[in-house]
Amino acid sequence: MKLKFALAAVAFTALAGPLAAQTKWDLPAAYPAGNFHTENLVQFANDVDKASGGKLKIQVHANASLFKAPEIKRAVQGGQAQIGEILLVNFQNEWQVFGADGLPFLADSYDSAMKLWQVQKPLLDKKLGEQGMMALYAVAWPPQGIYSKRPIASAADMKGLKWRAYSPATARIAELVGAVPVTVQAAELSQALATGVVDSYMSSGSTGVDSKTYEHIKNWYDTQAWLPKNAVIVNKAAYDALDAPTKQAVLKAAADAEVRGWAASRRVNGESLEKLKAGGMTIHAPTPALKADMKKIGDTMIKEWLEKAGPEGQQLVDAFRK
Repeated sequence: MKLKFALAAVAFTALAGPLAAQTKWDLPAAYPAGNFHTENLVQFANDVDKASGGKLKIQVHANASLFKAPEIKRAVQGGQAQIGEILLVNFQNEWQVFGADGLPFLADSYDSAMKLWQVQKPLLDKKLGEQGMMALYAVAWPPQGIYSKRPIASAADMKGLKWRAYSPATARIAELVGAVPVTVQAAELSQALATGVVDSYMSSGSTGVDSKTYEHIKNWYDTQAWLPKNAVIVNKAAYDALDAPTKQAVLKAAADAEVRGWAASRRVNGESLEKLKAGGMTIHAPTPALKADMKKIGDTMIKEWLEKAGPEGQQLVDAFRK
């Protein structure tokens, strides 16, 4: 009798499983738990949980604890993670359009960065679709400036600096100014600064706060060079396996996260610069010479990028500049 009950219970569980199924997704992220992008991801996951009635649970793994930044896209594509957050410019060598928002002085304000995203997204949707993925939303980082141990009045003053590179574009800037590029991802930046592996880099005020850069570097130049974006991508097979209401919950939560994330980025930009100052850092307006030098570097890099990106790149830049 006990065996019959046991078999009946197994049979019932097997039948009930799909009806009461709870789906769990892992979401690897590269930045600390306190970073505004990560906080936005956690809110997104909570919104999905609530809107799906608990049918879809998304676990956010912050600070590269599950996969390192350059590994996240492949992990989502291969199904080791169902969803993930990537820095688009990290993947420029794979496909040039991924790096469009890392081109210096192409889009150098929040409004122009949003316009760039709107022309970039259709191309991105097509490419990710071919790779079995889709983009849910993207959020810009605050504008990028230069952190440097030594004062900088022109690009010539950057010669020989040990320059943190985290993307093809940041490595190319180092080459053009005569700095020495050293590849360092966000999760390792604090250690690289503390050990003197790098003494300069280009990033937002937010990254400077996350990594406590002010403990090692005292100068930040507000060049507002570009606003790179993080995109949240999902494995298409995992998404397609959801029922219609849960899919809708994901899309609605993503749309809300995009609006909330851009607003947070603007807010964090101002707050971060205040925190850098409080930590002992001087925020400099770039000299006219430095501005002119960086603009020249931007023009060179856009020209080089267009040569590599071909018709797709030209289409994107033409649409953006309309």
